[in-house]
Amino acid sequence: VGVMLVALGVFNLTGAANKLRDLPAYNAIRPMAVGIVHGLAGSAAVALIVLAAIGDSWWALAYLLTFGFGTILGMMVMTILMVLPAGYAAQRFHSYHRGMTLASGALSVAFGILISYQTGIAGGLFTANPVWVPR
Repeated sequence: VGVMLVALGVFNLTGAANKLRDLPAYNAIRPMAVGIVHGLAGSAAVALIVLAAIGDSWWALAYLLTFGFGTILGMMVMTILMVLPAGYAAQRFHSYHRGMTLASGALSVAFGILISYQTGIAGGLFTANPVWVPR
């Protein structure tokens, strides 16, 4: 997740995100890649914990489909709730658009570095004696 946040932030800071938006393959792959990373970072673990407790395979499949649909629906609603005000602000305050892009890119890079440090170094995942404690 940290690496993805850094990469997306660098894309914003360098303007590469605007150039890549013109490529159809990028527009198809980007949401899928973000979704996969998001799933691996937490949603999949929650689904698998409950899934392991369900004895009947048909109920397990029903749970998995319901969980997946709920996750997709929740992500769509949250995206809409974030995009609408941001889109309005971008149109209304066009002169601030580049500043907001740079600020969001810088915050993404900083947060990505922080998460990577906390997980990899402070958390011990990438040290000589790796430690991983699921939360």
